[in-house]
Amino acid sequence: MFQALKNGPYVRLVISGFFLTFALMMQEVLLGYELYRITKDPLALGLLGLAEAVPYIALALFGGYLADRMNRRTQMLLTQALMLAASLILAYFAPRLADPNSQTTALWIIYGSVAMMGLARGLYSPANASLRAQLVRAEDQANASAWSSFFWQGAMLSAPVFSGYFYLKAGMQNAMLLTVLLLGVCMLITLTLPSLRALGALTSERMFESIKAGFSFVLDNKLLLYSISLDLVAVLFSGVVAILPAFAEDILHVGPEGLGWLRAASGVGAVSAMLLAARFSPTLRPWRNMLIAVIGFGLATLVFALSEIFWLSCLALCIAGAFDGISVVVRQYLLQTIPPDAMRGRVLAVNSIFVSSSNELGAFESGVAAKFLGLKQSVLAGAGLTLGIAFWLAGRKVKSL
Repeated sequence: MFQALKNGPYVRLVISGFFLTFALMMQEVLLGYELYRITKDPLALGLLGLAEAVPYIALALFGGYLADRMNRRTQMLLTQALMLAASLILAYFAPRLADPNSQTTALWIIYGSVAMMGLARGLYSPANASLRAQLVRAEDQANASAWSSFFWQGAMLSAPVFSGYFYLKAGMQNAMLLTVLLLGVCMLITLTLPSLRALGALTSERMFESIKAGFSFVLDNKLLLYSISLDLVAVLFSGVVAILPAFAEDILHVGPEGLGWLRAASGVGAVSAMLLAARFSPTLRPWRNMLIAVIGFGLATLVFALSEIFWLSCLALCIAGAFDGISVVVRQYLLQTIPPDAMRGRVLAVNSIFVSSSNELGAFESGVAAKFLGLKQSVLAGAGLTLGIAFWLAGRKVKSL
């Protein structure tokens, strides 16, 4: 169960990732709550997701190309520095949202800084995931995937709760400055990691040919393609994270502290599932387990949409998080073990386009749907669509899956 945690460089990598995820999640919760508190417009929340998704999608493939060519630790450090710069800008302008005289200017600068963060993440993610695969032995990859997901979800769980309390005690500006400090700690830990390039790194292949090869690899491998596509559908249409501030304010009436618990609830479920996955791996029958996870996620989201009781909403999000955690472990395992190391960065970048960026595109979709359909109706429609596609795929007989 603890085999991957005996690997010192791997442990430092996931701890670095914990601090980075914690900082970015704090920013997301604080900005989302402050923005909705002032504007009362769910579309404003969706635009935050769009501002991050567009540059992320634009740069992710190039980030994968770089990860297969250059020093992966260096790429991580450069992108972390860009995130740090964007966080400093957010720390200065986010508290000015409450001032009517500077609100419009602050809003546009915040969207621009979030776009800068998306650009940095597009370049960072392939390098980070590729280095992780390089640091772990093949026989430990399943265990490492579970622990990586555990640390990531641990940050996703604790940051929202901490953010709500810290916001009330210390104020918006101090909370945002804390995220800057956490990103600095992340960079210091990253400096201690091994300086590695891809095995058999590219030297002469043209960039567009190289990127095309990554796409072709994913399209030719049905297990990868269907797993990525299924996760994309779930995140894009059934995600409710972006509009949780609206649920907290207008339906459950629980304020910033309650919002923190809502954001953390899915993390509780995911962490629990990932601890079990470290002991009982869900990777032996990956396609079946992905289908079960997405169907369970959709059903739990339906319960959340119908609930007006705080504890029931938290429970539904917790169950949804547990099923999501299983799908994350399965997908990470496939991405770490199927592609060769010299192509892993590009394949992971393709995954980022279809899955990771769908968090932000899903946030935009949630904001638009909530504005025109209403909060509950938008979530019900998204969950229903996810379940329909999952059951349709479950009925298909796909060889080798």
